Amino acid sequence: MNLTLTKYVLPLKHTFSISRESHNFQDSMVVSLGLNDKVGYGEATANPYYKITFESMQQEIESIRTEIENYTFTTPEDFNKFLNKKHLSNFAICALDLAAHDLYGKILNKPLYKIWNTDNSSYPITNFTIGIDSIDNMVAKMKEQPWPIYKIKLGTDQDVAIVKELRKYSDAIFRIDANCAWTAEETISYAPELKKLGVEFLEQPLKADDWTGMEQVMHASVLPVIADESCIVESDVEQCGYHFNGINIKLTKCGGLTPALRMIKKGKELGLKVMVGCMTESSVGISAIAQLTPQLDYVDMDGAMLLSKDIAKGIKIEPNGNLIFPNTGGSGITLL
Repeated sequence: MNLTLTKYVLPLKHTFSISRESHNFQDSMVVSLGLNDKVGYGEATANPYYKITFESMQQEIESIRTEIENYTFTTPEDFNKFLNKKHLSNFAICALDLAAHDLYGKILNKPLYKIWNTDNSSYPITNFTIGIDSIDNMVAKMKEQPWPIYKIKLGTDQDVAIVKELRKYSDAIFRIDANCAWTAEETISYAPELKKLGVEFLEQPLKADDWTGMEQVMHASVLPVIADESCIVESDVEQCGYHFNGINIKLTKCGGLTPALRMIKKGKELGLKVMVGCMTESSVGISAIAQLTPQLDYVDMDGAMLLSKDIAKGIKIEPNGNLIFPNTGGSGITLL
């Protein structure tokens, strides 16, 4: 296989803020895997919370470049097993795994959802994320992008007041993501008012390792709670089953589509709602997520919608939230 690593600095339409950070650009690594006349693309974004940079991923992958280029490719699953024997972060594995899946589907000339024997006639609509900002700016972003479901980032000293104000301007479903900023007591206290305001669920209100607090929340919250930072890899799913109502799987954090498919299956076995989320990827990463949507209860794949300029085409998200899947195989990605 021919391996190419490319750095992109993705420009955001607006400053994106969550409870712990803000940024205007998103560093991203796109991996290309070529075999004969087919090329598959995968992506992983840098992330300061997990101490991942383009350079750190590049260094990891370059250390095994020769092994990758000499690898006899058969299936993405076997390639993922090979990668997991190397000293790679899950972010680096994700980019390679996504590229392998896209390549495999292009070789077979079948989209991934068909390879997985799923039907794309039914799927959840993605939410659109409103980052932390002044109330006026948050309202302006909602008016700029009318949408049926908003994920609202919180973690301020006026969180309920923010939701009350936003509700005046939209009858959309609200989802709240506090990114670990709340305590158990705050979560339980806020939940009744947020439920009245049309909030569907709370995502990761507590610190990732606050299992005692989450047990309190599970027994007392009137709103369902979805794990994000508490659910990184496959082994986290079972513990989340006792402390959350659902899980949000991030491909970059778990290591790609291969483990994500197993996490989806395990989550469903445990009776959890299953969501897949994005990390402000371009359409390279978003198109891979889209292939999973027929298997999901919820999805957060608005990353490319938050960019002022995309780097690829693949899945198309229409103004009403409907998806137009590419006709090409794999994830259907073409770099622009």
